[in-house]
Amino acid sequence: MPAAAKGTITVDGQQISITNPDKPLWPEMGITKQIYLQKLAALSPYLLRYCKDRLLTVIRYPHGVPGMSFYQKNAPEPLPEFVRTAVQDDITYIVLQGLPELLWLGNLAALEFHPSLHYAGSILPCEWMIDLDPSLEVEPRIMEAAAVVGEVLRSLGLDSVPKTSGATGVQIIVPVKPGVTFDELRRIGHFVGRYVTEKRPDLFTLERLKKHRGDKIYFDYLQHYGGKTLAAPYTPRARPLATVSTPLLWEEVERGVKPTDFNLLNIEERLSRLGDLIAKVPPQPVEAIIAKLPSGQQ
Repeated sequence: MPAAAKGTITVDGQQISITNPDKPLWPEMGITKQIYLQKLAALSPYLLRYCKDRLLTVIRYPHGVPGMSFYQKNAPEPLPEFVRTAVQDDITYIVLQGLPELLWLGNLAALEFHPSLHYAGSILPCEWMIDLDPSLEVEPRIMEAAAVVGEVLRSLGLDSVPKTSGATGVQIIVPVKPGVTFDELRRIGHFVGRYVTEKRPDLFTLERLKKHRGDKIYFDYLQHYGGKTLAAPYTPRARPLATVSTPLLWEEVERGVKPTDFNLLNIEERLSRLGDLIAKVPPQPVEAIIAKLPSGQQ
């Protein structure tokens, strides 16, 4: 792509206008828009797997990471003819289908991708996600907390995949079969959350209000619900070090890796070596556990 003020590229038969390719988006990392679009293209087979056919919210940074930002739920106008949309709750969402839409959004300086937790037109979750949300901006215990939750899930017979949020937290993903409901996953989430907070009250809390959490890590089972979003696996994050939300091996969690270890400049090598760690885990038998929960369990 030439370093011109404006040009076009053709992707999968679609023409996409590219403006200001030399604009710095992550100045500390030397990542310009042109480099970002190249990295997005490399990430697309992985990122699209967890964004495709879902209602998409993006966070745009027109002047790069140090500048102002805004959430975009409603699709911007004018829309290229190849961009599909879906309406829910009076919001016209973008529904990603492929690389042309991804690069079109990248040119608009959409630096973060937060898809719905269900497919457009569905009310059923695509997977189960537990969000571990630190109260501290720098939380050295976050991987310890993830390891505790992972061990509890294993004790229930569930395989799971931890991933960095790309910011300060960690999400733990459990693939599920179609048909499980958000309410059922909230019940099992509340069950696991209560267990870990009783087991490690020094580390976890179920307190929703941040001002009441102290320095504890919030076990958020409520964010996983219809109408809510979480950072997609493999989304870049608008942090100074250009971090990427990255699935991890449990051995890496035990080793205490940091969210800042994984960024746009090194993620390609990792993916070529490890592939998509989430896709390697089959749907887990959460229904059997849900069936055994007390009827009054939330």
